[in-house]
Amino acid sequence: MLYKLNSHELELGKSEKHFAVIGGGSWATAIAKILLENEATISWWMRDESAIAHLKSFGHNRKYLQAATFKPEQLQLSSNLEEIISKSTHIIIATPAAFIHTLFKDFSPRLFVGKTIISAVKGIVPEKQDIPAHYFHANFQVPFEQMGIICGPCHAEEVALERLSYLTICSPNEEVAKMVASSLNCRYVRTSTSDDLIGSEYAAVLKNVYALAAGIFHGLGYGDNFQAVLVSNAIQEMERFIDKVHPIHRDTKSSAYLGDLLVTAYSNFSRNRTFGFMIGKGYSVQSAQLEMNMIAEGYYATKSLAHIISHLDIEMPILSAVYAVLYDSKPVQTTFENLTLGLR
Repeated sequence: MLYKLNSHELELGKSEKHFAVIGGGSWATAIAKILLENEATISWWMRDESAIAHLKSFGHNRKYLQAATFKPEQLQLSSNLEEIISKSTHIIIATPAAFIHTLFKDFSPRLFVGKTIISAVKGIVPEKQDIPAHYFHANFQVPFEQMGIICGPCHAEEVALERLSYLTICSPNEEVAKMVASSLNCRYVRTSTSDDLIGSEYAAVLKNVYALAAGIFHGLGYGDNFQAVLVSNAIQEMERFIDKVHPIHRDTKSSAYLGDLLVTAYSNFSRNRTFGFMIGKGYSVQSAQLEMNMIAEGYYATKSLAHIISHLDIEMPILSAVYAVLYDSKPVQTTFENLTLGLR
C-alpha cells in the first residue's frame, strides 16, 4: 500500500532526530548529499581515515561522486561505528551487503534500542542468506516497525548532478516511512512511501541479478528488442518470488519495483549491468571484479537467492541461468541461448 505525503508531513521530523550514514561509497555519498538539503548536520561513518581527512579538508569524497560537495562543518565524521550509532536516532546503512555481518556482528542488541534502521543496501547478507531487515531483526532484535528501506529508481551519479530522481521509502510503520521521506525530499529528489518493507527489499536485490542478465545479453550482442522481452519476463519472475516470500497486496508496476529494475537493467551507470556485460564479453568473474574495482551486489545475491529458491516451489529461469554461469561455470553462450527459448 502506498502512503501519500501532504505538505505538513513533508515537514515531519526536521527536528528531534539525527541521521547517521554508514558507508563510504557512491550511494552513501549521494544519501549524505540529499539529507543535507534538509538536515543541519549528519553523522557519517567511513572505514577509511584518509577519506575522512580528505572530506574534512576539501569537502568531497575523493573516490566517489567528486561532483558532490559538502560543508565540512555539517558533517560529524568518524571511523568509530559504535560512536556514530550511539549518538544517532536514524541509521541509514549504505555499505555493500557482503560487509554487513563483519561490521555489526560484535555489537550488542542494546546499541540498537530505540534506533530506526534504514537499509540502502540492496543486497543479501551472505553469512545469513537473508535480507538486511531480517538480519537486524534476528540478530539485534530491532522491531520491523523501526525499520525501513530506501528504494529507487535512483543512481547516485545522477543525484550528484542534481538530476530529478525519485525514491520510495518502505516501512510497515507509516510514521517512520513519512519521517524519512520528508528528510530525503528536496528540489531534485521526490519521495513517496510504502508499507512493503520485505517485498521491496527482495525486489531491490532481485533487480541487480536481472541487471546482470541484461548486461550478459548485451555483451553477447543481443539488442534492444530482446532486452525489452528480458525485462518483461524479469518483472514477472520478480513478482512470483516476492508474492511467494511475502504475500501482501502490491503493485509491481510502480517505481520501487519496475522502475528500479528498468534503471538498473538499462543504465550505463549500473555496475551490475557493467559486470554482466564483461561476463558476456568473455571475462572471468575474477577478471571482471578486478577491472571494475567496485562491488556488484548482484554477483553475491545470485548465490544467496539460488539457495533460497531451492526451498521454494517456484520457477526462476533467469536467476537460474545467471547462477549457472557465475557459480557452475556453465558456458555463457549456450546457457543464455537456452534461456531465450523459454521467454515470451
